[in-house]
Amino acid sequence: MNPNWCAYKKIIQSMVKPALGCTEPIAAAYASAVGAELLSSPATEIKIYVSDNLYKNAMGVFVPGTGKMGLAIAAGAGALAGKAAKGLEVLADISQDAVTKAQALIDTNKIQVQRKNVDDFIYCLVEMTDGKDKVEVELSGGHTQIIRKTVNGKDIFKQTSSCEGATDQVCEGIDISFKQIYDYATQVPFDEIKFILAACPINYDLAIEGLSNTYGLAIGKTMQHYIKEGLLSDDFINNLVMYTASASDARMGGATLPAMSNYGSGNQGITATLPVFFTARHFKSSEEQLARALIISHLGAIYIKSYYPPLSAFCGNTATGAAAAAAMVYLAGGDFQQSSYAVQNVLSDCTGMICDGAKATCAMKVRTATQAAINAFFMALQYHEAHHLGIVADDIETSIRNLGRLVTQGMQSTDHTIIDIMSA
Repeated sequence: MNPNWCAYKKIIQSMVKPALGCTEPIAAAYASAVGAELLSSPATEIKIYVSDNLYKNAMGVFVPGTGKMGLAIAAGAGALAGKAAKGLEVLADISQDAVTKAQALIDTNKIQVQRKNVDDFIYCLVEMTDGKDKVEVELSGGHTQIIRKTVNGKDIFKQTSSCEGATDQVCEGIDISFKQIYDYATQVPFDEIKFILAACPINYDLAIEGLSNTYGLAIGKTMQHYIKEGLLSDDFINNLVMYTASASDARMGGATLPAMSNYGSGNQGITATLPVFFTARHFKSSEEQLARALIISHLGAIYIKSYYPPLSAFCGNTATGAAAAAAMVYLAGGDFQQSSYAVQNVLSDCTGMICDGAKATCAMKVRTATQAAINAFFMALQYHEAHHLGIVADDIETSIRNLGRLVTQGMQSTDHTIIDIMSA
C-alpha cells in the first residue's frame, strides 16, 4: 500500500470528528471542563481570555443545551457540568440545573470574557477558582489542544502549541496534492475508509432536526414550505440544498445533536457530507462509492484549507464546497480532470464570501456554497472549467495556493475590520 496513505487516513481521523455545537464556544467549554477536573469543588469564579477569531466566532451562536449565546455560558456550563473526556461533545450531558447555576455566575459578574492579543488563531486561556484553589488551562492550535495546566501557580502539564495535532499544521511535512487525494480515495481498500460513512447519519439527523423544528433563520424549513406550496420544484437540486441548509440551521440554532465536523467546523463538515450523500442517493451509488466520494470531499477540503489559517475572514465553506463538487463529479462517473474542473469552478464562484462570525446566517452561506458546488459539478460534467481567470490559475494546485495566499496575506486587514465592527 502507498506509504502516504496511512498519513492521509490519520489526517482524516484527526480532522473529521463529531462536535456538539459551534466549535469556538465549545473550545471554551472544553478548556473549562478540563480546569474543573483540577478543582476539588465547583468553580465559583471564571475568567476567559480568547483570541480575536475565537471571540468573533462565538459571539452570535447558540450553545447546545443552554438556549443562550456566547463564551460566558459555554465556559460556565463546561465548568459545572462538562465532560472533558468527550472532547468536542463536552456539553452532551449538561442539565438545566447546571445552566441555571452558570447563568447565576454570569449575572453576578463571576464569569468574565476578554479578548487577548495572541498570535494563535485558536486560543483560549481559562482561569478559575473554587475559593480554595486556583487553576489555569491554556488551549492553543486546536479546539481541544491543551498546552498547559496550572494548579496554584505550578505547571502540572506543558507542551508547545505547535505539537502534532495542531489544526494549522495538519498537512505539514506530508507528500500530498489533490491528485494524490483522488488516487487515495479511489484506490485504497474499502475497509480502510469505511469509517467515513459515519458522517452521513450524524449530519443527516441534524438536517431532519432542522426541518422538524424552527432554528435560526430556518433556511431549509423555508425551502421545504415553498416546495410543498409548489413555488419550488421537488427535485434533486432543491432537496440537496434544503437538507444541507437545514442541518446548518439546527447546528447554529443550538440543537442538541452533534455534527460530523471537518477541520474544526461543523458547518463545513455538513457541506462536505450532505451534498455528497444526496448525490450518491440520486445516482444509486454503492456504499463503497459513497465512502470514496466522502474521502475526496473531506480530505480534499482539509487539504485546501491547510494553506490558510484555521480561523480567518474567509468563509471556509467555499473551499469545502469545492471539494464536495469534485466528489459529486466522481459519483456521476466523471474522471479526475472533471473533478479538478469542479474545484476550479467553485473557487471562481464564491471565494469572496467572508466570515463575520458563527451565527444563524452561516446556514445561508452553507446554502450558497452548496449551490455553487452543484453548478460547478454540472459545468465540470460538460468539461467546462474556469481557468486563468482572477485568482484561479490554469491548474488546480496553483489555484489552491493562490487561495491560501489571498486569505493569509490579503485578508488580514479585513479580519481585523470585521472584528472591530462586531465588537463596537
